[in-house]
Amino acid sequence: MAASIVLNLDSLPSDPLLLILSFLDFRDLVSCSLVSRRLNELTGHNPLWKVLCKKHWLLAEADKSHRGQSWKELFREFYIDLGRYIDHYSMLKESWENLKSYLGQKCPRMIASLKDGAKEEELDAIEAQIGCKLPNDYRCSYRIHNGQKLVVPGLMGSMALSNHYRSEDLLDIETAAGGFQQRKGMRQCLPLTFCFHTGLSQYMALESVEGRVHSEIFYHCPDQLAQDPSAIDMFITGSNFTEWFTSYVQNVVTGEYPIIRDQIFRYVHDKKCVATTGDITVSVSTSFLPELSSVHPPHFFFTYRIRIEMARSALPESACQLDSRYWKITNANGNVEEVRGPGVVGEFPVMTPGKVHEYASCTTFSTTSEHMEGHYTFHQLKNKEEIFDVSIPRFYMVCPPFRESAVRSVCHEAPVGLFNNDNSADTDDFEEEGQLDMNVAGHGGRSHTRTHTQARAQKPKSK
Repeated sequence: MAASIVLNLDSLPSDPLLLILSFLDFRDLVSCSLVSRRLNELTGHNPLWKVLCKKHWLLAEADKSHRGQSWKELFREFYIDLGRYIDHYSMLKESWENLKSYLGQKCPRMIASLKDGAKEEELDAIEAQIGCKLPNDYRCSYRIHNGQKLVVPGLMGSMALSNHYRSEDLLDIETAAGGFQQRKGMRQCLPLTFCFHTGLSQYMALESVEGRVHSEIFYHCPDQLAQDPSAIDMFITGSNFTEWFTSYVQNVVTGEYPIIRDQIFRYVHDKKCVATTGDITVSVSTSFLPELSSVHPPHFFFTYRIRIEMARSALPESACQLDSRYWKITNANGNVEEVRGPGVVGEFPVMTPGKVHEYASCTTFSTTSEHMEGHYTFHQLKNKEEIFDVSIPRFYMVCPPFRESAVRSVCHEAPVGLFNNDNSADTDDFEEEGQLDMNVAGHGGRSHTRTHTQARAQKPKSK
């Protein structure tokens, strides 16, 4: 009878064991290292820790060569310093690096405004100062970069329309702590951003109080119809810091947000929102302006940016000039309004092969969404009697998620339907996008808009 074979770790070849160990995370590798001398030797295998260093700390061969350490030693050093952030660090670090790389090419002066990372003890001191714990992902990001210097333009995006300008800085932790809110209606809220021109900030809820959710990020919006001045509605921009920051960076580095005059402009372009008629293509991007909007009363302010382009391959005799615009505006209730007017923003652009004309305008409405579509009417330069329409693709404007105040108290209920009438306003009277007016409104200032009737009655501006 053949003798039975007893297998043990010492008799097994290294390669299959290393393959098995490669599927373990760093915690399991450390646990395995305590089982036996053989596993202790195998779990110290450099390629295992190289993979973990790259996965969790985004370290490359150059980092190892520069420090002169083994991969396991390098992992241990980073873990001692940043171990509490291991679930967040790689994602946030990658976002920061992608953002800096993109800005270095497109708007390098923003790179100079970034501050070095905060130290762990500095973040601990801020927590003691405000009496609240900071979310780990927020702390992690601030270990990488402690926000930016208070400059214009801000890292978190800009918007400009006629006499209204906004540009949001990403606040450093010390400045943010100085703006920590403990007043009724905004208790335990920490500002993340700030705009010098409007006083606008995005806040993060550090505790689940007053109807907010912990770590949620929002623009605050006073309830103008409530008796209690602490009644604050919220336009929600993120469920946590990681989602908020990484989604913003993704929009920037993919070109979703255009760079205009060395600034990030927060227009969103739906790739389906493009229409071509003959040689002319029209595309639209939109942006919601929370600082000019309110939940009570329902008043939602959007700006849209339109690009009109004639194909380079068009024949010279295709040159034409825009005469008028037509809009069909439909709100969430299905109410439709039609608007006709001369030119665009007071201009009558001439289109020639390869020519691009861009302009920005705005609209307000009292329902949570609306869509617009229409056409421009052109005439041929060689024959003014020859006119034709160019389609404007349908584009949607949807109010971001919002939460009504938990302390709302009104004297009496508004009459049913009072704010459901069709009062959207096509205020196509702003300057061309390439000539945005950077004069600013006062603190919390609002752009002056006209109703449809006024827009139709006023004569177009001269160039």
